[in-house]
Amino acid sequence: MSHAPHPDPADGLSDSADPADGLIDDPYGTYARLRDTAPVHRVAGPDGSPAWLVTRYDDVRAALADPQLSLDKSHALPGGYRGFALPPALDANLLNMDPPDHTRIRRLVVKAFTSRRVESLRAPIRHTADELLDAVQPLGRADLVAAYAAPLPITVICDLLGVPAGHRPDFRAWTDALITPDPARPQGAKEAVVAMLGFFTQLLAEKRKEPADDLLSDLIAVRDEGEGSQDRLTEDELMSLAFLILFAGYENTVQLIGNAALALLRHPEQLAALRTDPALIPAAVEEFSRYEGPALLAIRRFPLEDLTIGGVTVPAGETVLLSPSAANRDPRRFPDPDRLDITRDTTGQLALGHGIHHCVGAPLARLETATALAALVERFPRLALDVSPQELRWRPSMRARGLLALPVTF
Repeated sequence: MSHAPHPDPADGLSDSADPADGLIDDPYGTYARLRDTAPVHRVAGPDGSPAWLVTRYDDVRAALADPQLSLDKSHALPGGYRGFALPPALDANLLNMDPPDHTRIRRLVVKAFTSRRVESLRAPIRHTADELLDAVQPLGRADLVAAYAAPLPITVICDLLGVPAGHRPDFRAWTDALITPDPARPQGAKEAVVAMLGFFTQLLAEKRKEPADDLLSDLIAVRDEGEGSQDRLTEDELMSLAFLILFAGYENTVQLIGNAALALLRHPEQLAALRTDPALIPAAVEEFSRYEGPALLAIRRFPLEDLTIGGVTVPAGETVLLSPSAANRDPRRFPDPDRLDITRDTTGQLALGHGIHHCVGAPLARLETATALAALVERFPRLALDVSPQELRWRPSMRARGLLALPVTF
């Protein structure tokens, strides 16, 4: 990635059929065309605003770690894609920050996701998984997303933060409204943001009155007792951090569990291999992440100055969308990339990011997915799809790759 003068206005654009057509309905086929013909391509972002989509592995990996690509929306030109429109009390989070603020806040969060802390959650996660499977086992069939893949990460992340159980269904509904807005309810996303703001305001007040042994109480203590400390959080940063941990902890993991379960059901030889040797599951999770990861796009970025990416110059301030999913199917990096192989060497797969913005909760997402799959494989030897693969429906989103439902029988 290098600095360069402005390009010809047509650079990265096609003058007939757009190779980006089909990004929602056929993302992997579309990514393949883009990697071959327009690896850095001007597209309409998720809200229709212009953006540059980057699809080749080497370009995406380099860009994820490039300090000249800022997450701070203050560097964005007017009219480009900027991501969710959130109030300041939810917007002061790691997805909008560069160093040094990003470094300061991330330093606080990584303490919650150390290998030792995450490993201590293994038994509680398995207990939750077993409880969820106990509830559906007598029925003989279930929607694996609604009954298992969604409530498991919600329960785990809410327990970690200290969110009361009664609020968890509401939070799932709010998150879904942001990820895939309902066209029939144009105000739905805005209403979800207002509801979440009210929820977090009340939750923080309750935790201040009655602290508990949870991550949110710990973060409040850092905020309230850190006067004069370099690590001190502002009130907006505290609330935004709570929002981000809940939102990302749910969104990425529910999709990864659902996508992994479907991949196994559509590849019975891989499922049989896991049943024969459950020790393969951690490596299999890396392959599921590569093959059908939860994020089609990483968080948007803005060049601090004109940058050349993959031979195309992107002007300062314009929106750059990096696709980990496209990169993870790049045959230049992963041979025969459209084939699922749980014994593949997945070193370098980018599903959960790369560089300083690598997902801080990645160890927890991996553990939850591995535990969820282990319980499923062990307990349901006759697990099978309850619909044809053609009947499955994916979220209508450029950003998130996840199933709306996964009907199965046991």
